[in-house]
Amino acid sequence: MPKPNHSESEKKNILYIVGIGPGHSSYLCKRAEEVLQKADAIAGYTTYIRLIEALTEGKKIVQTGMKKEVERVEAAIDIALQGESCAIVSSGDPGIYAMAGLALELCQKKNIPITSGKNQKGLQIEVVPGIPALSAGASLLGAPLTHDFAVISLSDLLTPWEVIEKRIEAAAAADFVIVIYNPKSRKRSGHLQNAQQIILRHRSPETPVGIVTGAMREKQRIRIVPLAELHIAEVDMQTTVFIGNQSTFIYGGFMITPRGYAKKYDLNS
Repeated sequence: MPKPNHSESEKKNILYIVGIGPGHSSYLCKRAEEVLQKADAIAGYTTYIRLIEALTEGKKIVQTGMKKEVERVEAAIDIALQGESCAIVSSGDPGIYAMAGLALELCQKKNIPITSGKNQKGLQIEVVPGIPALSAGASLLGAPLTHDFAVISLSDLLTPWEVIEKRIEAAAAADFVIVIYNPKSRKRSGHLQNAQQIILRHRSPETPVGIVTGAMREKQRIRIVPLAELHIAEVDMQTTVFIGNQSTFIYGGFMITPRGYAKKYDLNS
């Protein structure tokens, strides 16, 4: 009797939730590439599908525009429940402001049995990590996240602005390095300046701010400005903003937040 083809049997009734990282193939993890190559179908935002088009040939594609996340995740779940494997793709990491939470929440709301094990009953789900925008951007700036940091999205589409303001205030008061996702859009042109004013209550106007747009993509832009000038910096929805804490400094064009070694060890010896 021939041995079963493990790769084929592994494919059935599986929903993969895959992070494609910054989008360039050089930064796609090996497991993500394996999953995308063997999946029967791939679902994702139109831009993300385009970034991985070399891996989508011959596959069923479910792609939608902005604000259609629920529809495409529901479609992906339906495909997996019908006995095929489907990969939902997100830029960065699927668990950071992305599709992993929505997919699992929809399964819970619809009472769909799920499992993380291959031989257990229910829809098998595997979350495949990717390089998040904060890691990609930080690597281009140097070492801005070496100490404690907070990550806050300025998008108030799903979170009330009053809640976002409280989180910014708390993070600034606690001297966290602050990473800002979704800093500005056509409808939210003033949120970043509002955040800047809150943070200036607790930080020097000279605090270094790293601004990375399109990290690891063809037209990436990297700038470092003082906090006082953040409101006039060029940012968009592909930008991640890194606001230093009271110890963050610039050296050799790099943004550095010390971990505290100089307080414990003699770094000059």
